[in-house]
Amino acid sequence: MPSVRRIAHEFLERQGLTTVFGNPGSNELPFLTGLPDGFRYVLGLHEGAVVGMADGYAQATGRPVLVNLHAASGSGNAMGALTNAVASRTPLVIVAGQQVRPAIGPEANLANVDAPALMRPLVGWAAEPACAQDVPRALAQAVFEARLQRRPSYLSVPYDDWAADAGENAPAVLDRRVERAGVPAGEQARRLAEAVAGARRPALVLGGDIDTAGCFDDAVRLAERLGGPVWAAPSLFRLPFPNRHPLFRGVLPAGIEPVCRAFEGHDLVLVLGAPVFRYHEHLPGRYLPAGTRLIQVTEDASAAARAPVGEALVADPGAVIGLLTQALGASGEPAGDYRPVPAPRSAKGPRLHPEEVFAALRDELPADTAYVVESTSTASSWWRQMDLRRPGSYYFPAAGGLGFGLPGAVGVALGRPGRPVVGVVGDGSANYGITALWTAARHRVPLTVVLLRNGTYGALRWFGGLLGVPDAPGLDIPGLDFTRIAEGYGVPALHANGVDELRAVLAEHPDGPRLVQVDTALTTPS
Repeated sequence: MPSVRRIAHEFLERQGLTTVFGNPGSNELPFLTGLPDGFRYVLGLHEGAVVGMADGYAQATGRPVLVNLHAASGSGNAMGALTNAVASRTPLVIVAGQQVRPAIGPEANLANVDAPALMRPLVGWAAEPACAQDVPRALAQAVFEARLQRRPSYLSVPYDDWAADAGENAPAVLDRRVERAGVPAGEQARRLAEAVAGARRPALVLGGDIDTAGCFDDAVRLAERLGGPVWAAPSLFRLPFPNRHPLFRGVLPAGIEPVCRAFEGHDLVLVLGAPVFRYHEHLPGRYLPAGTRLIQVTEDASAAARAPVGEALVADPGAVIGLLTQALGASGEPAGDYRPVPAPRSAKGPRLHPEEVFAALRDELPADTAYVVESTSTASSWWRQMDLRRPGSYYFPAAGGLGFGLPGAVGVALGRPGRPVVGVVGDGSANYGITALWTAARHRVPLTVVLLRNGTYGALRWFGGLLGVPDAPGLDIPGLDFTRIAEGYGVPALHANGVDELRAVLAEHPDGPRLVQVDTALTTPS
């Protein structure tokens, strides 16, 4: 009779979940023993970095990925990073170790008495099997839940279960397949096509799910047929449209009143692959201008249900893009030339303006470079200077939780080894995921980290002005030298002292990780 562990390993192998991101504790060792030769274990030195790396890897590959965490303590450490994976709808399959079954009730050390409750409501599904023989089925459910919901799932397994006999029915799980189809047809398709085709001044809002689903170029074709303005949804974590395209109007502001103002004069707003909307700043007002109709298309049923305004269709946005492109027929007027990039602003004194850094990235690095960005105070500078025309070019912490940038960049680089990857991080955020540098060095990940050092939490200073609290303490972080920290983790590093030196360094193409520290002037997100 095969063991639970053997069935689990074979199931994961058949499902393609052979890269495991983890930081093991004692409860996890019985699961990890005897991993088949085709498995790869990617060790992170902190659970937050582990989840951040797995998040970037899963987004880059478009496939679920396995995460192995310790019981309550390790899972708890990972929860901050998990918020980003939840908001980006990343299909992580988290398997956590649990004490042996007889030790759970008495609350022995390293027992998690109610393990699923710890991770709710963050994850889409959480469970602990009632018996060892149910572990293979529950593991399969965790994989299928993550894939179908595009949201992390969590399975807690007592470590004595792995060596138990799986039972005669366990092999049946190996051949399981669960798929979803979400194409509108009939009356739904007709109503949607008529609404879009009949709009006098339509506007398009695209969410990060468009890039996640591989619909970047399809979205461009639809937009050019509609001929109206295109916005990216607020709180953007993936770029769904070329940012210098003549129809692109930028990222919608993350407040109710300015979003309403942006839609003035439009009779239809079509939202594809995004919630309506992930507001941030509290700027109250009307949701929509008078006479404006909003139609949302999303695969996320929860996002459709909780939207405060508009009509919603729960369907595959990619299929809807194809349906509408066909219904609208031949493209209209040519879109025109892409908007030119303005000259970068410069700063007074020895520090560089962030725009000078981003202009150097744009000019010196290949056009297909993928950027993982966590420099929150430089957002306006970033969008002024960058020219991103390829799918998968931009990743950002979806829930705003710091610590995604460095680990996420390592994960993206591991998931897309043939593509240049750059992590653009601030000195404030770098500390949250700094241990990912060790993993980058250990795996010789071809990754460039450009670290913008301004000695303060710049985004918080900006928020202090918005909230009327300019004198809040704890906003400055002087005295950090990330070149020495990086070298301690085994990553070559240097401090670029000017634009010319930065450009010269970026023009080099090493085959492993490196960190480039640049001192920058303080700017605001908008």
